Amino acid sequence: MLEQFLKSRSLIDRYLSGPCGQLLDGFARDIHDSGYSTSQGARHLRAAAHLMAWVDGQSISGVDISQDTLARFAGHLQECRCAGFLGIARDRVIRGARAFVAHQHRLCPASAEACGSTDAHSAVWESFSQWMRQHRGTSVRTLQDYRCCLQSFLDGLGEDFASDQLDASRLRQFILERGRSIGLSRAKSTTSALRMFIRFLIAQGKCPAGLDHAIPSLAYWRLSTLPRYIQPEEVERVILSPNRDTPVGKRDHAILLLLARLGLRGGDVLDLRLTDIDWHAATICVRGKNCRQSQLPLTQEVGDALVDYLHSGRPSTDSDHVFVRSLAPFRRFRDVRAISDVAKLAMRRAGVDFPARGAAHVLRHSLATSMLRQGASLQDIAAILRHQSIASTQIYAKVDVITLSEIAQPWPEELPC
Repeated sequence: MLEQFLKSRSLIDRYLSGPCGQLLDGFARDIHDSGYSTSQGARHLRAAAHLMAWVDGQSISGVDISQDTLARFAGHLQECRCAGFLGIARDRVIRGARAFVAHQHRLCPASAEACGSTDAHSAVWESFSQWMRQHRGTSVRTLQDYRCCLQSFLDGLGEDFASDQLDASRLRQFILERGRSIGLSRAKSTTSALRMFIRFLIAQGKCPAGLDHAIPSLAYWRLSTLPRYIQPEEVERVILSPNRDTPVGKRDHAILLLLARLGLRGGDVLDLRLTDIDWHAATICVRGKNCRQSQLPLTQEVGDALVDYLHSGRPSTDSDHVFVRSLAPFRRFRDVRAISDVAKLAMRRAGVDFPARGAAHVLRHSLATSMLRQGASLQDIAAILRHQSIASTQIYAKVDVITLSEIAQPWPEELPC
């Protein structure tokens, strides 16, 4: 497969005869299937060969390259004089090396886990992650956030982790100390993460039952804020802002319609697969929070946009996700931030003021607000937004100014005796 990107027969033979020749050949097949151009693929292969030559000199296994190893390799590039690997910009070599390591980790997820986390509690955390995915349908992104919240807590337990180290006093002290150094939103996330981790330990018999109740809840005034939304005419400007004569514009237009017309979350759009669309029944199967599946109607407008993108804008790829990157590798977006960036750029092009964060969710809020003003009930809105509890939908009642004005009492000019 190296012949697809390299013209020099001697260079191909040198790569294949090396200690990691088969790894490079497999990497070449991967970047070919991912849709890389010949020039970009050749640069990635040279970067991978450079990395493997340096790793061999450092007596590091080619399948155990960690992020720390990549950082050391980046430092090596600053003073590199390796014969046969000069002439490529340092940032391009690093990019190719990272792509090669990512390819290796996809082939061996266990190795990736080990390289990404070498602390004493990695085995416990992996068991917790599996438990959360199986019983709660928790996404990888949420588990990553949980790990960031609890890393200092795990480090404080030391290498000799024992269940008797966990008591109510230690849990409360951790939450109070974290609450002083971070914002309210992050502190709430930390509380949720710790509570779920303790419940996992209880289920495994490693903690006494009821210990999760010792974790204090942070003060939170429910429904104290207004949902962030934009006006209907602004929503229309945002939807029409992409240039639908380009593949990227077709993709972004379809994404914006799913957010604005069906009220999907960014994660729903990210995880949407080709098999989730039933063209004959005109429905879309959406996997929401905790992997709950829901059927939503596929409107003519949204369907036309999806067809336009799938036929004329989507790159040729083996991925079964509906929306993929416009540049190689043609895989699904890395995380939900890419969906939010699509909405953010569209709002910027349309000249619409929007919050600094959560642009994709603003379109979801705007749909609910518009439905309420057109006479839809909270139950109808909850069904469209797929809220598990009507209590989550009640926040939109505060933006219905017309109805609120009908029940508001006039302010008395004189106080009664």
